[in-house]
Amino acid sequence: MTPPPDNPLLDLRDRFPCLDQTVHGKPLTYLDTAATALKPTCVIESLAHHYRLVSANIHRGVHTLSERATADFERARTTVQTHLNAAHSHEIIFTSGTTDSINLVAQSYGQLAIGAGDEILITEMEHHSNIVPWQLLRERSGAVLRVAPMLDNGDLDRDAFRAALNARTRLVAVTAVSNALGTVNPVAELTREAHAAGAVVLVDAAQALPLQAMDVQALDCDFLAFSGHKVFGPTGIGVLYGKNDLLKAMPPVKGGGDMILSVTFDQTTYNELPHIFEAGTAHIAGAIGLGRALEFVNAVGYPAIEAHESALLDHALTALQAIDGVRLVGTPAQRKGIVSFLVDAIHPHDLGTILDGEGVAIRAGHHCAQPVMAHYGVAATARASFSIYNTRDDVDRLVAAIRAAQEIFA
Repeated sequence: MTPPPDNPLLDLRDRFPCLDQTVHGKPLTYLDTAATALKPTCVIESLAHHYRLVSANIHRGVHTLSERATADFERARTTVQTHLNAAHSHEIIFTSGTTDSINLVAQSYGQLAIGAGDEILITEMEHHSNIVPWQLLRERSGAVLRVAPMLDNGDLDRDAFRAALNARTRLVAVTAVSNALGTVNPVAELTREAHAAGAVVLVDAAQALPLQAMDVQALDCDFLAFSGHKVFGPTGIGVLYGKNDLLKAMPPVKGGGDMILSVTFDQTTYNELPHIFEAGTAHIAGAIGLGRALEFVNAVGYPAIEAHESALLDHALTALQAIDGVRLVGTPAQRKGIVSFLVDAIHPHDLGTILDGEGVAIRAGHHCAQPVMAHYGVAATARASFSIYNTRDDVDRLVAAIRAAQEIFA
């Protein structure tokens, strides 16, 4: 790809072709990145190249196209390893996304290490995909699911988190950035506290990785999950990082091709890491596209991404708080990329529909975080989420669209 200019965010909008369109006759203002990020041209072209000129299966073939596909696929794994600073490439498991990754841990590590009376600790701000798999494990194993509460501003109650840790805590699963509020959790500190209690730690990095570096060795987390589509990559592809010793001890949860070395009707010998957890034909193009997306992120650079997002978020918070009748939901001390809010007398779904008429795409609903909504006594919020392709003009269009909705409901 062409190297970015000295000001790496200056022309990034041009690299996202989805933005070059109108919605209801208005220029598209896309503020729903927390749900899924738009794709840069380099990612789209990587998918097209694979399907146009390679399009073969991996690991099994000896012909040229299969060998090319295998090399591209495994190169993507190495790219993810480098991006996360994992110690080994086989610690990178390709999955269908964050949800699939967390379920893999719940089903495999849960089967191995968590039994009746053992405790799993999560937080009140988790996405449903970091709640329901642990509820299912609780039902299978007889384990206890404990929840560390939030403070009213949307921060984690650190004292309650520490108090919930005990000798029975086997696993702590925590989001790095809340998808509903944007709250940034101190995952390195939480990991140290959990390890001191003898627990392993899973980090949901789906919302964090597009906006900040996640060094798994520095964090010392035991597992980390993220989705490709949140970080400018394709849908249907994700990653589970796991520490080598933990992954080697875990049983497979899916059986089929590529996760085996030999099969008879009497016995199956399983493949080595990472293939033991990648049964069946992989989302080959998706993994290749994810690798290209991470290369794109690295070319832009996290320092530039964080500076841009921080300035944009500050502008959005100031602008929204200046509108009479707008109330922010959650005011965490540290926030990234996301603002949830309510507008007096307008249901979030109605607001989202009116804003769409103005060409402004936001998310309205419970954001797969219904316990967060319950904490604030609401059924839904409006959520604007920002990325590297957004500008101050996008925020200003959001504000103008909200004022137009207020006039309609006045």
